[in-house]
Amino acid sequence: MPVTEAQVRQALTSVVDPDLHRDIVSLGFVKAVEIAGGKVNVRIELTTPACPVKDQLKAQAEEAIRRVPGVTAVVAEMTANVKGNGRLPMAGDPAPQVKNFIAVGAGKGGVGKSTVAVNLAIALRQTGASVGLMDADVYGPSIPKMLGNERRPEAIDDKHVKPNEAHGLKMMSMGLVLDPNKAVVWRGPIVHTAIRQFLADVVWGPLDYLVVDLPPGTGDVPLSLAQTVPVTGAVVVCTPQDVALLDVKKAVGMFRTLKIPILGLVENMSFYACPSCGHRDDIFGHGGAEAYARSEGIPFLGGIPLHAQVRVGGDAGLPATIDPKAPEAVKAAFRSVANELARQVSILNLAKPVTGTLEVTG
Repeated sequence: MPVTEAQVRQALTSVVDPDLHRDIVSLGFVKAVEIAGGKVNVRIELTTPACPVKDQLKAQAEEAIRRVPGVTAVVAEMTANVKGNGRLPMAGDPAPQVKNFIAVGAGKGGVGKSTVAVNLAIALRQTGASVGLMDADVYGPSIPKMLGNERRPEAIDDKHVKPNEAHGLKMMSMGLVLDPNKAVVWRGPIVHTAIRQFLADVVWGPLDYLVVDLPPGTGDVPLSLAQTVPVTGAVVVCTPQDVALLDVKKAVGMFRTLKIPILGLVENMSFYACPSCGHRDDIFGHGGAEAYARSEGIPFLGGIPLHAQVRVGGDAGLPATIDPKAPEAVKAAFRSVANELARQVSILNLAKPVTGTLEVTG
């Protein structure tokens, strides 16, 4: 009897995504089945190019198909298509081609939030995803310097501008349009207008992820972002010491008030490893952030070690993920956190969609 597509798809129901706890057929991952005699080719489309179990799913799929009577050869082609968050577009959505808005925030300054945002954006780009980085820290924009691109954006017409590009990212920052020597002293309504313009007047184009670097604390910008676009989720950055965790709790509370899902916690400056002897020193303590995340039911995305080259590269416009002088352990840490972030986005987006918009007064 000839092999049929129905038999192949039935066999693939035995392959279960370990994160989503459903088989790849019911998840809609099996996009094409081609059969020529006993040879079977299938195309399996995952929800992120950073999928940590891609090779595992490929091996399981090929093994499952081989067990179908009459099959003599199998090739499973693994592709990826990042999913959007499934929410209903807001009225007048200013950036409808962006699949996922990822807010990066912190309860206080000085924890390396912008450093984490930049390196996560680049690490996501390195997986093959299309990524933008929006510097929403209107009071202290640092992204242009950290990415080594401080030129004024190019106008498309009287209203729209092109985002600058750096290291494969599309990027925009208040630091590109304002005098760097003048302080930004704005009330909330002006900040809200600026955030909306950065989303509506900048032609971002199709993006899998737009990483938004927020100002530290719990001010107007996160609220404006939540009222303007359907934010997929937030990443909270902290350092290990107990005092820093007090501010993390405030940031977590803010995102929950705004109904923004928390994708995970990142512990920056997690530890210091001596480059000469390899001795590890937990300068700011150890394990506090992970323990807090566990107690709150928040994913712990990982820790980033403290290393001088992260600062040196950031000052030079060469973030650690692409800096040839940065230690591999630091690069691997950022890649690991980015992969876990992409995993959490996929899990959230394939769960029951959350629809509607946030209404906040006052």
